[in-house]
Amino acid sequence: MEKLIVGLAWYIAFLFSTVCHEAAHALAALKLGDKTAYEGGQVTMNPIPHVRREPIGTIVFPVLSFLMGGWMIGWASAPYNLMWAMHYPKRSAMMALAGPTANFAIMTVMFILIRVGLGFDVFYPPEVLNVSQLTAATATGGVWPVLAKFISILFSLNLILFIFNLIPLPPLDGSGVVPLALDEHTARKYMEFIHNPAFMFIGLLIAWQLFDKVFQPIWLLAISLLYPGMGYH
Repeated sequence: MEKLIVGLAWYIAFLFSTVCHEAAHALAALKLGDKTAYEGGQVTMNPIPHVRREPIGTIVFPVLSFLMGGWMIGWASAPYNLMWAMHYPKRSAMMALAGPTANFAIMTVMFILIRVGLGFDVFYPPEVLNVSQLTAATATGGVWPVLAKFISILFSLNLILFIFNLIPLPPLDGSGVVPLALDEHTARKYMEFIHNPAFMFIGLLIAWQLFDKVFQPIWLLAISLLYPGMGYH
């Protein structure tokens, strides 16, 4: 029963975080001149259009990843006009950055909530940390233990999504951000290069292998900022 409740909390957090990510992409594209995602109904916090577009990534894979590893990962997508992106590579890069930025914003809010909870003795640092329990409630009953777990999951999940999506390999958002550092001509050549479907498949495989090595030190840094001097490792 407890695993079911934790799984439900993870799925609610996953769906909320993923919808925020994709809606941010879609809104940024709209503001920057591409109405494709807007016309597809993606500029919304309603999860239904996002789930309908990617049912495997938003339902099947998250459930399977939780059953296998105890945490969730998956994907969704917001459509965009490739010709617009090629013509405006800098705008396309800002659109790509919008999704991870949304995840970073959610993570930051959870960080603040945990720190405020510690300050008011509502939360305390648990002896052992994991992605589902970054903070614990001083109260043993009521809503506070549930809230502590949900905030913990939102923090961990959005840190995962932020880091993973910014790995600069196609088809991840990090590869789409690169044109911000390039001149217009080079950016267009680069975008033509990374949109090869074979590179996207290879990029995902490499990113998945790199993720643990990249995530662990950033995770420890985040924990040290959350609990200065506690010596978690």
